Amino acid sequence: MTWSIVARDPQTGAFGVAVATRFFAVGALCPHADGGVGALATQALINPTFGPRGLRLLRESLSADHVVQVLTESDPGRESRQLHVQDAQGRIAVYTGAECIPWCGHVVRAGFSVAGNMLAGPQVIEESARAFEAGSTQPFAQRLISALKAGEAAGGDKRGKQSAALRIHTTEDYPVLDLRVDDHPDPLAELERLEVVSRERFVHFARFFATRSEPGGVWDRRIIEAEIARLGSEPARDAGR
Repeated sequence: MTWSIVARDPQTGAFGVAVATRFFAVGALCPHADGGVGALATQALINPTFGPRGLRLLRESLSADHVVQVLTESDPGRESRQLHVQDAQGRIAVYTGAECIPWCGHVVRAGFSVAGNMLAGPQVIEESARAFEAGSTQPFAQRLISALKAGEAAGGDKRGKQSAALRIHTTEDYPVLDLRVDDHPDPLAELERLEVVSRERFVHFARFFATRSEPGGVWDRRIIEAEIARLGSEPARDAGR
């Protein structure tokens, strides 16, 4: 009942997950990522433990294949699950259970994977993958959203639309961008609008957050406001760059 893309930005190393579905609040349980560690999406008849457990295994340096194997083998309901994972080395593993509702399936390409179930047809993930590959000059967040929009134009979730989400991590445990549309008649259009709004102030402000290497970050409001004003006058920037 969902399709998603899990990708890594080759220019920055940022991990991103974008997802859309005819289901409430998909961003709450489906997309997961951690800076420098990896990313995954868990969907279909979702097992919500896959996200936290999968990231924990990735932090322990298990490969994407091993993570998928551990998670699915421990789950008696695995034939109703769908999962795709990318690890810190860029390795990708995907699992689509035999009892996922058609159309269901996945594609793996260089640097990303697209997976979906209960879709209008294979063209949904094929068009999402094509758009992501064709959008290599786009900022990462916009490229992920464009991929989903292409899949939606190809039919999307065969039941309709309701929620969408975008999550991007660069170097930290916390996301550099985490956007959710939980219940909306046109969730991808709303997600796209929120991404534009994020570049008005939030993306610039986030550059001053505390990090692993700079535990205090920048807290002088005068410096922050001056830099936001300067960055806001420049051409649009993206959270992953």
